[in-house]
Amino acid sequence: MLRIGRRIRATEAVVPLFLIERNFAEIVKTDPETMATVKAVNDEIGIQWLFSFLSADKRKTYCLYEAPNAEAIRAAARRLGVPADTIVEVGAEVGPYAAMIAPVLERAAELPHGGP
Repeated sequence: MLRIGRRIRATEAVVPLFLIERNFAEIVKTDPETMATVKAVNDEIGIQWLFSFLSADKRKTYCLYEAPNAEAIRAAARRLGVPADTIVEVGAEVGPYAAMIAPVLERAAELPHGGP
């Protein structure tokens, strides 16, 4: 089964997806400068932040990442001084959107250029 948000080109390896729960003592900063710093560190380590959900009280996040392994996520968290309380490798997507888009992704992966 193909994964939404994953690299699916025929010439690229599939990178595992991880869900990270982070608990913060303070309200999470979401300004552009902080986000740019996170991206720079992630790029250096070789992980990709796909998106996050922020709790209503802005003290907890649930983040989806592509990474070669959980240790790479921990390394980035240490460098950024942010928690990575729970890291779980996730499998295939389920739900109506995943079911709807899967045939499109499968066809795209079969194209000579490897897809989107």
